[in-house]
Amino acid sequence: MSKKTKYLEQFGKTGDVMELNLGPQHPSTHGVLRIKLHLDGEMIVSAEPVIGYLHTGVEKECETRTYPQVFTLVDRLDYLSGPAEEQMFASAVERLMSVDVPERAQTIRLILLELSRIGSHLLWLGTSALELNMSSVFMYCFTEREKILDLFEQMSGARMFPSCWRVGGLGYDLNPEFEENTKKFLRDFPATWKDLNNLLTNNYVWCERLQEVGVIDKELCKQYMCTGPVIRAAGVPYDIRKIYPYLGYETYQFDVPTRTEADSYARYMIRMEEMLQSASLVEQALKRLKPGPVITDNRKVALPPRSELPRSMEAVIHQFKLVSEGIHPPVGELYQCVESARGELGCYLESDGSNKPYRLRVRSPSFPHVEILKKIVPGYILSDVVVIIASVDPILGDVDR
Repeated sequence: MSKKTKYLEQFGKTGDVMELNLGPQHPSTHGVLRIKLHLDGEMIVSAEPVIGYLHTGVEKECETRTYPQVFTLVDRLDYLSGPAEEQMFASAVERLMSVDVPERAQTIRLILLELSRIGSHLLWLGTSALELNMSSVFMYCFTEREKILDLFEQMSGARMFPSCWRVGGLGYDLNPEFEENTKKFLRDFPATWKDLNNLLTNNYVWCERLQEVGVIDKELCKQYMCTGPVIRAAGVPYDIRKIYPYLGYETYQFDVPTRTEADSYARYMIRMEEMLQSASLVEQALKRLKPGPVITDNRKVALPPRSELPRSMEAVIHQFKLVSEGIHPPVGELYQCVESARGELGCYLESDGSNKPYRLRVRSPSFPHVEILKKIVPGYILSDVVVIIASVDPILGDVDR
């Protein structure tokens, strides 16, 4: 007998239904999410997610900004996966303009993306454990995540948002210490991962709270268009890096972990395995790093080398024109997607030939994961709601656009 079936047997015994607001300020809602709950005793009768408390109008704002200026807006949607947001937008513009990205820039992009994925999963794991009163796990996770943020800071001067993506490559190369510091992180990370695994995987409390809670099976995933760890925990090996490869992912060796239980515990196990796969991808990418340019030589999108500016008026004019006016992709439209830490992150981009996007529509992985809560939360008890919300890992900036 599943936990949900057992709880449903108690339905109607109190005779009273209470309406309760969870959020939008409650820390366990992972942002400003409000859920209107109807309870019969402790059992959830219905749940209605209410969004919009963080609406920023980013998609509309992008229509008033030049293409280079859009990067600053999109990477703050899913603020734990800034590199994925930038890769989504950059690759869409590059496809529209048929711009090739140098090999070194592709490799560096992949390294930053996978480090960001590890950092996002670490934050998810630490906060999820903290919500179940396991504070030591939180310290382990954030100590390790700080090392990743330090790497970003050493490279770009910024911690959460490296902000180094440019159409056609990267704004700057790696700093001299980046490779060695990243290798050190990779040498130390397996020991921390093992500690986290020992603390949680067979922990009685952790297993009791997560197993058979928040089941999202394969059919529900397809109905609500769930992706990422949610659909992979239901047994579907759907990963954009494998199905629609970008940045040369098809040339790397990595697995797409899946499980069949489809519950909160399965989603935990998927993210744990994904951290190891990401660490392996970073290690492979570091071995492939070769000297070379990190930005295309296509003068339609790339600024001239700084060394040319003191002695070339044409270079100065070219830089001034690109910075002030931006770029002009041809008229057209396309959809480009990447695999963020939460699932399929897509971008529908339409150009009218001007220097600003005519339309930018983001396909957020977090939105369906919030929407599905109304389907899966009823039937569980109140204390399970916190576990279920955490297990789908929504980011409200990714939902309220």
